[in-house]
Amino acid sequence: MTDLTDLTRNEATATVRATTDAGFAVDVLSAGPPVLVQFTAVWCGPCRQLKPVLAALATEEAGRLRVVEIDVDHNPATTARYGVLATPTLMVFQDGEPVKSLVGARPKRKLREELADVLG
Repeated sequence: MTDLTDLTRNEATATVRATTDAGFAVDVLSAGPPVLVQFTAVWCGPCRQLKPVLAALATEEAGRLRVVEIDVDHNPATTARYGVLATPTLMVFQDGEPVKSLVGARPKRKLREELADVLG
């Protein structure tokens, strides 16, 4: 039997999309609403801590904010293009341009405060 909490968690996780060097232009740069990109890595502990925060934010802000993740180890061109030197790095893109950059994990409340100007 599946626990309701697990169902909710799985649905929320599905709202964070993965992208690649090849798909970045379509998934991020030409997207309609603002896009929050997490530059992440499998080995990154703080990235794993941030994953449920981003999943919850993606679910709560569906339609107003898109959340995408990109693995820095498998997508070096995009990582280098945006000067990402640490994981997790969060970058907000609007109209194809980066407008905000944040480094490190943080609780959802703090992240919401830092994204208030983007979320309106």
